Amino acid sequence: MLAIHLNNLCFHSFHGLYAEERVTGNDFRVDLTVQHHPTALSVRSLEDTIDYAAVYELVKAAMDEPRDLLETVAIDIANTILKRYAHAEDVSVSITKLYPPIPAIQGSLGVSFKLNRNQLV
Repeated sequence: MLAIHLNNLCFHSFHGLYAEERVTGNDFRVDLTVQHHPTALSVRSLEDTIDYAAVYELVKAAMDEPRDLLETVAIDIANTILKRYAHAEDVSVSITKLYPPIPAIQGSLGVSFKLNRNQLV
């Protein structure tokens, strides 16, 4: 099994339950890992693996669509990747909201989600 990692992907998006989050947005960081079986034991071309740039575009599309919950975004990203890449087996996604609009929280907050191909419906 081979894994690709996309780390510290930064987005300004409009996810959240509070009205102000839909207006001003927030900064988010996304980290993800896609485990897959390469199509050949000798990976020499992009067709033998998973295209980092294409995965980034899938993540960007999900981050561009405002949602109430980060959980929804993480699940959508994992589902989309597994449906797009038949040789992908596991996707792990973490999304961090860097500046949550909750006065009691001085740090960041986030969610993580892991999906295996066997769990797809």
